[in-house]
Amino acid sequence: MKVSRTDELITAISAAAIVVGYTADTPPEGPTAEADAATNGAISKLIEAGEITGKAAEVVSILAPAGLQTTQLVVVGLGPADSLDRGSVTRAIGSAAKHLAAKERSRVAFFVGDWDGPLVEAGVSAAICACQGQDIHRETNKLHPFDEIRWSGAPEGALEAGQVLGESVNLTRRLVNEPANYIFPQTFAEQAGAAAADAGLEVEVWDQAKLEAERCGSLLGVSRGSTREPRLVILRYHGGAADQPPLALVGKGVTFDSGGYSLKPNDSMKTMKCDMGGAATVLGAITAIARLKLPVNVIGLMGLVENMVSGDAFKLGDVLTARSGKTIEVLNTDAEGRLVLADVLDVAAEMKPGGIIDLATLTGACCVALGLDVAGLMTNDEELRGRVSAAAAACGELTWELPMFDHFGEQIRSDVADIKNIGEGRWGGAMTAAKFLEEFVGDTPWTHIDIAGPAFLDSAKSWIDAGGSGAMVRTLVEVARDW
Repeated sequence: MKVSRTDELITAISAAAIVVGYTADTPPEGPTAEADAATNGAISKLIEAGEITGKAAEVVSILAPAGLQTTQLVVVGLGPADSLDRGSVTRAIGSAAKHLAAKERSRVAFFVGDWDGPLVEAGVSAAICACQGQDIHRETNKLHPFDEIRWSGAPEGALEAGQVLGESVNLTRRLVNEPANYIFPQTFAEQAGAAAADAGLEVEVWDQAKLEAERCGSLLGVSRGSTREPRLVILRYHGGAADQPPLALVGKGVTFDSGGYSLKPNDSMKTMKCDMGGAATVLGAITAIARLKLPVNVIGLMGLVENMVSGDAFKLGDVLTARSGKTIEVLNTDAEGRLVLADVLDVAAEMKPGGIIDLATLTGACCVALGLDVAGLMTNDEELRGRVSAAAAACGELTWELPMFDHFGEQIRSDVADIKNIGEGRWGGAMTAAKFLEEFVGDTPWTHIDIAGPAFLDSAKSWIDAGGSGAMVRTLVEVARDW
């Protein structure tokens, strides 16, 4: 998709569709007022009739509008003037673009206001994401990327940054949406390598032999039941000073999770292609960071396994020895993501980063606590957690901190090994999982993001299709911008 700035008047530009913005409870202004005048007051008449209210993400189409060189004029609601931010822009522009993407369009022009760079960036990113759906294996897609986006009055660099963000979020979404017979540890590693090469990243891949040599017994324990060998992908971006401690991004990459011998029921298993969402998020974020040439050093680490059932699969009661030397009693083979992350976090901590952020579709308990749209944050360092929270708020992504009280850590003490991989009963499962991960980061500042809810959408929203959402890619890029 080509994205470029236009300085043409709204009455002069030729496009398959033109999008204008309308702020609630105000008269049409700027390009919207110009479009209203050109169409003999069509927008004003619809406002007076209550058909256009300016409600956030409301989409109203005017077909074959007089006075404009387009077949469709779309008026998108921006909500109240004082509520306009990157989150509301994402929802509004995404809704307009998704509405138009139902059919093939050549050029779509956006005349939505005199916005600053971050708002334009959010809008362009949202438009690109809205045009990609989960139907990647259908003969005929339901959503169609535009050939070209023209954006009126964009600040320098904002269009390019928005395109990078949108394409990087879509990379994450596509990988999450691919079925497990297409994306498994080897193929994920291959696609990560290709994306990394395009972005100018250094690539290192640990195969089965290397993982064994590195004593990654916890990760390898999970992978035993699958015929697909595991991988650890390490990507490095050097954008900062040579002596600047890097930011480490760690992702859980369980490319399919059957639950192992703690077998999931059918309804819980059918979307488990998404259990590599953390790894896909790390890949999307670090490629965006590199393409944006941010002045920061970043390492991305993705632990990739399948959790399957076979005669060699790990069992309840097994004791695994992690790379750090800690022993782990396995009391639930469906609590496998933390076992994968245990070794990957140990590798990350050994690299002496300035901070570690891990992302994982880790616990249903986090969904119970926070719902499906909010990511849970757990940390050993409030300063790092605050940076993540601030970045998420700036991007319009929803997060909430969950407590890390000592008694949650006591619940994972084992009588037969150093720790066990579940707590005591169903209560507080998101926090006991985080306390498990904390065992493997040492003194490194660390924040865990449980994206079990927002990483995969069971149903579509007006601004994005169902399936992989790319949640937290934008947040990680925002953290890197201020690292």
